[in-house]
Amino acid sequence: MSAAGPARTWAVVIPGERYEAERLFHHETLELTGGNGGPRPGPGDPVLVVRDEQPPLVVALGRVVAADGVRERDPDDPQSEPAEPGALAVTYTRQVFEAPVPADALALAGPVTPVDPAVYQELAGRVGPAPERRNYLVSLDLPIEAGSPAEAVRLFWAYVQELGPRELPAFVAPSDDELAMQAFVLGVEANQDPEEDED
Repeated sequence: MSAAGPARTWAVVIPGERYEAERLFHHETLELTGGNGGPRPGPGDPVLVVRDEQPPLVVALGRVVAADGVRERDPDDPQSEPAEPGALAVTYTRQVFEAPVPADALALAGPVTPVDPAVYQELAGRVGPAPERRNYLVSLDLPIEAGSPAEAVRLFWAYVQELGPRELPAFVAPSDDELAMQAFVLGVEANQDPEEDED
């Protein structure tokens, strides 16, 4: 049940900076912030997480939960504070940041908008079920000049913390097919072959 009566379906707009962080880091929840003074979702209500573009893009599905002051920290804001008491959050049930679903039928009216259940079901159906999970090998290789192995490790973690996924390429391949390795920067595939860049 929501605070507005029977359980309803909603669209929640994800802010631009938070959207970028969600693409780069795995999170279980998304705090609901802002509002337009109208009805608000309640615990258990299903939501579409939407990137506010033209047309809007559904990037995740989720359910509303009470935040209870234990929000995950924003990786782009290490000093971020826990949620206020009584705040709400969305627990992700499906994320499609790599393949968002266009949502022309959505008419957004602010950060949180009630959605017709039929529209919700149609868009959730287009998002589809989660793919079968498999094992991947993910690596990050940095040439580091140091006086000892221990110093090299310390420098490695310092560089990773300073540069992060915005500048460092991570290499990923299915664990049973290392020849299929791909480089990713900023959460998307990136060409790391300088010869191809020259073509």
